Amino acid sequence: MSTTRTIQVFIKLLPSILALRKDRRRWVKTEGKDNDLEIYRKNARKVLNTFISLGPVYIKLGQWLSSRADILPQPYLEELSKLQDNVPSASFDKVKPIIENDIGPINETFDSIDTNPISGASLGQVYRGRIHGQEIVVKVKRPGIEKIVDEDLKVLKKILPVALRFVDPNLRFSARAMLSQFIETIHEEMDYTIESSNLKKIKHDMLKSNMVIPSVYDDYSSKNVLTMEYIPGIKITNVDALDEKGIDRQKLVIDVHKVFFTMLLRHSLFHADPHPGNISVTDDGKLILYDYGMVGRLDNETRMRLIRLYLALVEKDPPRTVNAMADLGMLTPNFNRSVIEKGIELAVGAMHGKKPDEMEVQSLMELANKTMSKFPFVLPKNLALYMRMASIIEGIYKTHKVDFKFVKVLKEVLEEEHLIKDAYIEELKYSFQRFAKSIDATISIAPELKKLIDENRSIQLNTKPKSNVLLSGSILSSAIFLGSSVLYTSNEDMGILGMLGSLVIMSISVIFRNH
Repeated sequence: MSTTRTIQVFIKLLPSILALRKDRRRWVKTEGKDNDLEIYRKNARKVLNTFISLGPVYIKLGQWLSSRADILPQPYLEELSKLQDNVPSASFDKVKPIIENDIGPINETFDSIDTNPISGASLGQVYRGRIHGQEIVVKVKRPGIEKIVDEDLKVLKKILPVALRFVDPNLRFSARAMLSQFIETIHEEMDYTIESSNLKKIKHDMLKSNMVIPSVYDDYSSKNVLTMEYIPGIKITNVDALDEKGIDRQKLVIDVHKVFFTMLLRHSLFHADPHPGNISVTDDGKLILYDYGMVGRLDNETRMRLIRLYLALVEKDPPRTVNAMADLGMLTPNFNRSVIEKGIELAVGAMHGKKPDEMEVQSLMELANKTMSKFPFVLPKNLALYMRMASIIEGIYKTHKVDFKFVKVLKEVLEEEHLIKDAYIEELKYSFQRFAKSIDATISIAPELKKLIDENRSIQLNTKPKSNVLLSGSILSSAIFLGSSVLYTSNEDMGILGMLGSLVIMSISVIFRNH
């Protein structure tokens, strides 16, 4: 079965892989300025239909790819973002044994349960019911899904090495890393005890936010079944229903960005799948967030580097932005700093534009996507889900078409969560570390300077120390000055401070020499 499936999948995917290779080369060559976008869209729609025809795993894979600007041209991202995780539901007769095996007899456990699902996805399906008079939803793993996923993941692992021969070399690292995290995440999504834990952690972290998160019924949940409080709401993209309730949609878009960027920048866990089906709105305008199967995790070091990156963007500082990107592992080795800084300068200019259309997130994302396909960017594993989250909530903004200034909201998040001070402390640490490395590099690339130091030490053995104060001071002052010159390219303030320090040391040396 596995060999037959591998051949079937490869034959279906090969035309899409070849079309992508051709389209991406053309996209990079024209810097995304090709006017005939319909050719890209036509090929992207074929890819979308191929994923749908191959089943649940490939639907999930397509959703993952829909935010990978380092792999796909912009028109592909737009088409694949339409890929909805909706598949026909399995009959309740097949689902019932899963519930009863894990939770107990349905008639004894639940007051009632509606056998018609309210939603069906590739990995599970959801039913409404009642327990002790309370309305609940029961999420149940799709029958036989683990076997289907395991078989298709084996197929993907076999196909990937062959498929990579047909793509550009600079895509291979991103593709391997993407598949690795995709496999890890899809396994997590099939374990509802992990989803329950994710939900509780985010609910605790976001207690003070303008967001409603359902409670879990632990006694009625397991690895295969997740029972939660039922909280109905208006789908966040249902513009007419929101307007009918008199809900401020501009505030709504701001709240969405505040909630998700607070999760990202303040806490270690964030919801990574905020598509419209997972976000609703209460009648009084509060956000309701569902489905915690796909989450992203950032260690503290990465989180602080991301904060440094955003603060540099808010403060219109391309050199600091590039420094943070390099620290995050987003740039390939030996990147051209001046070229990258110029690209960032254009992006920062768009972010801080005075006209509303220049502030649109859509423009920013397109610029970022073009930049990522042209410049030597990579997307580290721990940032892939962050990019997915950011691109999906950008789609929510596009739906509402309200006046929205991302930089202003971002600055508010940094201020309200007291993150600016932390970012400055990290920036100082970074500058001092770079300063120290610069001095070390200066000494290591100047053998004659080391030789001079050695000669000075031998002289000191036969002469009085104070006669060599000027020589020692000169060596130290020179090293600091050269190190500061290197540092100046990335941090002008610290560079100037270092140069002034070298002059002070030289002056002190002269004074002591004269005495």
